[in-house]
Amino acid sequence: MSGPVIVCDRLAVRLGGTQVLNRLTLSVFQGDFLGIVGPNGGGKTTLLRVILGLQRPTEGSVRVFGSEPGSQPKRTGYVPQRLFFDRDFPLSVGGLVLMGRLSRRRLFRPYGNRDRQAVEEALHTVGLGDLRDRQVGALSGGELQRALIARALAGEPELLLLDEPTASIDPAMKSSVYDLLDSLRGRMTIVMVSHDTGVITKHVTRIACLNCTLDMHEEGSSLKRAPMGDFYDYPVDAILHNRPKSEGSEP
Repeated sequence: MSGPVIVCDRLAVRLGGTQVLNRLTLSVFQGDFLGIVGPNGGGKTTLLRVILGLQRPTEGSVRVFGSEPGSQPKRTGYVPQRLFFDRDFPLSVGGLVLMGRLSRRRLFRPYGNRDRQAVEEALHTVGLGDLRDRQVGALSGGELQRALIARALAGEPELLLLDEPTASIDPAMKSSVYDLLDSLRGRMTIVMVSHDTGVITKHVTRIACLNCTLDMHEEGSSLKRAPMGDFYDYPVDAILHNRPKSEGSEP
């Protein structure tokens, strides 16, 4: 296993008097595809914000690429859960993806050939090459999510953080997003927040269950229905890590 990309040591965050994260210890390694699941309000987005350097811990420490979070923005790409914008604003898909190059530009320097090449590569990777000139406001939900992933990829990150990228899109588009993320495995480290507990373990290498505190489940382990039901406070599908069934084992 390669060295750690993210290290959280007894991380705690309090917001407005509420304990959102409580003494989390977590290491994410190069090449990992980590899925983070948990109930609403369990601290998943807050953890991503801490990793990005947008939220300071109340206690403990976080290191990303061995440095303070947010100190190496070129190495991290981020896909938010939602993009709030005026759908009538004149912005093309290519223009949106080009924004992903901002962290690699020097101040007041125009975009260059490498920037435009990175945009084309990102659009091709997510399958939106033919929609380069389409207005962002005309995209479907699934197409918009792919465009946001392309924007993150255009920055050529080593670490990709995604906050529920399959939320509010149809099943076919969800499948295509997961297929896309599968294709990125090996090229970068991926950390994804998701509620798709019945799907996510077909794709990730590790699972983190987060509800203020953290429970890690490594590849090859499984989460049974009862513990996950307790975790979410309602029944959910079991999480399996592609472990082959042995003869005579229960389904």
